[in-house]
Amino acid sequence: MKEFDGAKLKKKINKKVKKKLGGVNIQVEKGKGGFIYFLGFIGAAIYYVSTAPDFWAGALGLLKAAVWPAFLVFAALNGFNG
Repeated sequence: MKEFDGAKLKKKINKKVKKKLGGVNIQVEKGKGGFIYFLGFIGAAIYYVSTAPDFWAGALGLLKAAVWPAFLVFAALNGFNG
């Protein structure tokens, strides 16, 4: 069995993506958005768990904390609707 080579796989995938996109080079910025999302997750988790009346509501609060941007966008779009 062959040894897994992540760098080789990454090069192969990048080559296929560039071929599909017609040679367009896409650069991904790393780190900044993830840190802000992480801080938001921590804040939302603290809020939802601290306001939970029982264990299962706290567990659901952790799940809600993972998708807090969806709640934010929903509320913003609801505000536009009137």
